[in-house]
This record gives sequence, structure tokens and C-alpha cells, in this order.
Amino acid sequence: MHIKDWPKGERPREKLMAEGAKCLSDAELLAIFLGSGVHGKDAVSTSRDLLAEHETLRGLLALNPRQLCGQTGIGLARTAMLLAALELGERCLAADLKRGALLSDPHSAGRYFAQRLRGHGHEVFAVMFLDTRHRSLGFEELFRGTLDCTEVHPREVVRRALSYNAAAVIVGHNHPSGCAEPSSADRAITAKLKEALALVDVRLLDHFVVGDGQPVSMAMLGWV
Repeated sequence: MHIKDWPKGERPREKLMAEGAKCLSDAELLAIFLGSGVHGKDAVSTSRDLLAEHETLRGLLALNPRQLCGQTGIGLARTAMLLAALELGERCLAADLKRGALLSDPHSAGRYFAQRLRGHGHEVFAVMFLDTRHRSLGFEELFRGTLDCTEVHPREVVRRALSYNAAAVIVGHNHPSGCAEPSSADRAITAKLKEALALVDVRLLDHFVVGDGQPVSMAMLGWV
């Protein structure tokens, strides 16, 4: 049965308009971009097949443009729409930063770090610099590593914090494996960063570990 023949309350577009985008599954959201399916399948079934092949939505969207374009049911036009949607999301978050948005709340800060770091196929360590009212001064990806580790230099973090005249920082890095459980090395570098920054009167507010699902706040675990 074609999606247009489904009950109105079950069609992804109508469901989105009536209940909001958050009520849609990953497959339903992707189906809105696909518009139609392939090989006798509707868009939702095609989306489910794509997600099953790549395990997660993140796994699918982490493909480079050429790879994404070659996926069954996507092609050039739909690749362009998906990449444009991802960029729109990042620019909306960046616009909040330019307005000096308050990001000391763990949920909003964690969401921002997840949006910026989750798509990388290697570890990336980033820092958000904040003023005395915990408004953003800037965001930088300072260190890049391999699939499972990144070398972080506290001295460089301190140097960049001083260049922003920051009063506080929030740091974060991703785990490409998808597991956001902080490692012993993560806890060790957090302690070193906190100590180094304290020498120049800059507070370390949090350290986020980004994987699949919700990012983990080390401050909420009592490790900052």
C-alpha cells in the first residue's frame, strides 16, 4: 500500500504536522526526505532498510556525499536535501552562539556538543569558551585523533582560553564507537584540564562524551 493510502494519522507528513517532528521515528523522518520508495516498497520501508543496513541514522548520515548518493532510494537530489538539512541544523545552533546564548545548562550544552561532534568518524576534542555570565564566546575543535583516541594538550586549551579572555570553558569529545561511557583516560585528562585552567582562574564547567544517544555529562557524574 502506498503511503498516500494510509490512514491520515499514520502518514509521516500529516503526523509531523499534527503531533510535531519529535513524535516521528528515524525511519519516518527519513521517509519524508525520500518522498517515495523503491522496488515495490513505500518510503518508510525503504528508510527502514537503509537504517538496518547502516545500523543507525548517524551511521547513514556519516557517509560522504558520494557514498550517500549511491544508497538505494537516495540519489543526488535527496542527498542534497539531507546534507542541506544537516547544515541548517548546525547553522541554527551557531546562530544561538552568535547571540551569546547561555549554554551552562547541561542539556543544552550537551545537545550542542552532540550536534557538532557526533558525525565525525574519528575522535575530536572541542572547547566552548564562556564569559563570566556563561555566554558563549566561541567554539573550537582543538584536537583530532584516531578512531579511538585523541591527544589533548592542557597548555593549548589554557592558551586559547586566555586569548578569548574566557572565565569558564566546557569541553567535549566524541567516541566514534557510539559508546559514550567515559574512560579512565577521559577522567584523567579532565582532572589535568581542571587543574591547569584553575591556575589562570578559568573554570572547567563540564566535559561531555558524545556517542549514540544522549551525551554523558561528567559534571553530572561528579567527575568535574
